[in-house]
Amino acid sequence: MSIDDLKGKETWRLFRILSEFVEGFEELTDIGPAVSIFGSSRFKPGNKYYKKAVEVARLLSENGYAIITGGGGGIMEAANKGASLNKGVSVGLNITLPREQKPNRFQNKSLHFRYFFARKVMFVKYAIGYVCMPGGFGTLDEFFEALTLIQTHKIYPFPLILFGTSYWQPILDFMNGNMLEYGTITKEDLKIIKVTNDPQEVVSIINKHRDWKMRMVEKAKPSEGS
Repeated sequence: MSIDDLKGKETWRLFRILSEFVEGFEELTDIGPAVSIFGSSRFKPGNKYYKKAVEVARLLSENGYAIITGGGGGIMEAANKGASLNKGVSVGLNITLPREQKPNRFQNKSLHFRYFFARKVMFVKYAIGYVCMPGGFGTLDEFFEALTLIQTHKIYPFPLILFGTSYWQPILDFMNGNMLEYGTITKEDLKIIKVTNDPQEVVSIINKHRDWKMRMVEKAKPSEGS
């Protein structure tokens, strides 16, 4: 393959990337306040966290939030299901993988991505909060990326909620122990994170943030006659 052929391929790749951003922006701009929910794709409907994810998403949907997931099975399916039970906006940001991800049937707005980084932008841009149920590397990736963006002031702060104390406690212990002791983070950084086992508390945290955000928007409006 010649260098010119490689250049051509890279140029067309840029167009594919751009098209994913354009489609995402066009499809999600009007969904209203949304919450992104993450967690393992391996949990079956009988799993307690699957059931909790259904409940969390249903309650959030009842409170006027769109639900955004990665569109697959497990916790993603549960969250989309919870939103659909309330006939709410249920978004799946599906990704093309070597082992093909099968979109769950509870999405009423479905997008398909080839690039993880384009998909990640949509999770962050259109959410006013994250709920991370127990999950694997993908869940950790989404959580820590959002945490880093907030810590470095690249995005406005929003609640990062870890659901399932017993699952997340070892990671919290590491952050409160080693990371603080070595000085790689500050206590202020940890205030971004909320931990709960209660679906109602998730809604309360998100509602408080929404109310705060609305107050900030009102404050920023120019007063009459200015």
